[in-house]
Amino acid sequence: MTLTLADQEQGAIALDADVYYPDGDGPFPVLLMRQPYGRAIASTVVYAHPSWYASHGYIVAIQDVRGRGTSGGEFDLFRHEADDGYATVLWAADLPQSNGQVGMYGFSYQGMTQLFAAAKRPAPLKTVAPAMVGYDLYHDWAYENGALLLQAGLGWAFQLAAETARRQGDRSAYQALYNAGHTLPLTGAMPARPQVLQELAPDSFFHDWLEHPPGDVYWRSRTPDLSTVDLPMLHIGGWFDPYLRGDLRLYQQMVRQTTTPQHLWIGPWGHIPWSRRLGALDFGLEAESPIDRLQIRWFDQVLQERDTGLLAEPPVHLFVIGDNQWQAFERWPEVPPTSLFLSSTGLAGMHQDDGCLTTEPNAAVGQDVIVHDPWRPVPSLGGHSGLPPGPFERCAIDGRSDVLTYTTELLTQPWTVIGIPVLQLYVEVDAPSFDLSAVLSQVDTADRVISLTQGYGRFEQTDKQRDQPLRLPLHPTSFTLPVGHRLRLSLAASGFPAYPVNSGTGQPVGDVAQIDYRIVTLRVCHGRDWPSGVSLGLRYAA
Repeated sequence: MTLTLADQEQGAIALDADVYYPDGDGPFPVLLMRQPYGRAIASTVVYAHPSWYASHGYIVAIQDVRGRGTSGGEFDLFRHEADDGYATVLWAADLPQSNGQVGMYGFSYQGMTQLFAAAKRPAPLKTVAPAMVGYDLYHDWAYENGALLLQAGLGWAFQLAAETARRQGDRSAYQALYNAGHTLPLTGAMPARPQVLQELAPDSFFHDWLEHPPGDVYWRSRTPDLSTVDLPMLHIGGWFDPYLRGDLRLYQQMVRQTTTPQHLWIGPWGHIPWSRRLGALDFGLEAESPIDRLQIRWFDQVLQERDTGLLAEPPVHLFVIGDNQWQAFERWPEVPPTSLFLSSTGLAGMHQDDGCLTTEPNAAVGQDVIVHDPWRPVPSLGGHSGLPPGPFERCAIDGRSDVLTYTTELLTQPWTVIGIPVLQLYVEVDAPSFDLSAVLSQVDTADRVISLTQGYGRFEQTDKQRDQPLRLPLHPTSFTLPVGHRLRLSLAASGFPAYPVNSGTGQPVGDVAQIDYRIVTLRVCHGRDWPSGVSLGLRYAA
């Protein structure tokens, strides 16, 4: 089926959709998904096929957004999704056999199309279920604490550019972009500006991401304004998904401003897939995705007014890694922070048993040194920003001399960490700009080092750097460490290619050739006068 829009700039725009019907005469509520990858895919990389949802009594409409798939018009990242989403919700409500009530579902880009449509407040839209959605385009999608998400963003740019070439019938451009998307060309003079993307996709959104400073009109215009929205929402995220910051930002805003149900589920998943195994770990049967059945319960409750019991349950469900089970909460848990402090003899980069994490700061002051060499940056490995995502064994990386490690004693009782760990670090640096990577890992009884969460940021030098600690929030997490295991914090000054290498010049990431990169020396100060450490929402077992 097709919705035709009248657009002042592009004329008549035809938006194509596949519509799936349940058996019977209806009327039925409508579930709508708007996506840019070819509607036949219908997000089946993480969800059941639309026919499954239709079999549960819903008309399901999967639409190609403007300029994607077979829909007409020109694609411009998020620019038209509010107006097009509004018109599509009205169209969906008026489909044959529709009862006039619409819900939306989908993850990633398909999550954002829900939010843009909701921002226009179309009357038939009764609920949305956004999953793994970078709500704020700058802070939650393109950049993390000022550092560009290079690997994820550039790979996505090649994917969307290849789709444009396919629509244009340009076979050579498509193949070149396909090849670049699967083997990222990061060895050019400016890794963030691959020549193939500049030549074959000069209109790619990725160029805008490099050009526009934070806070300008570009970022504001591509972020949905939900300040007046009051809708029931089912929020879905993953501990190893890069957009979890956006999921939590959205959930917390809606809890503050609405009176409608806001439910949150976070599983031990990367962006895709949502299953029991990720990286080096098997999280067990409990980690298999419950989301399809959950969404049917949610839509039955909101759109069909059936009492599914969902509203009687705690609204927050978090999967606790290590315990490998779901835990329910009445709200996002605010666990009082516990601080762990850094100490060493100055050899935390040379011996993995030198650096310590302790509950009290060391009376003696000290420092550890990272020499960041852009010729051999510390590699990224999994986590929420690396590809592939997830927890991985990182003992070899921790053995590098440009990685500082700080480890607790053997635990005498289980530790459960829930929330957003925050690093507070007193540093001295000899360059205008530097990066900081922080990884929290579990060290097990076999001395395997399994990463659990991480954080990354780009910072500018100040004259009072050592007197005023930098603050780096890590990725939200929830995990339990058993007796006999240890917790480790690893610090580095790079994490390539998940993030671009800092040139050390203070210039924007896309403006410096690799020949001009400089070595950066970073001194991490700790002890009585400089209580560097990490704060955790930590629960001790009774």
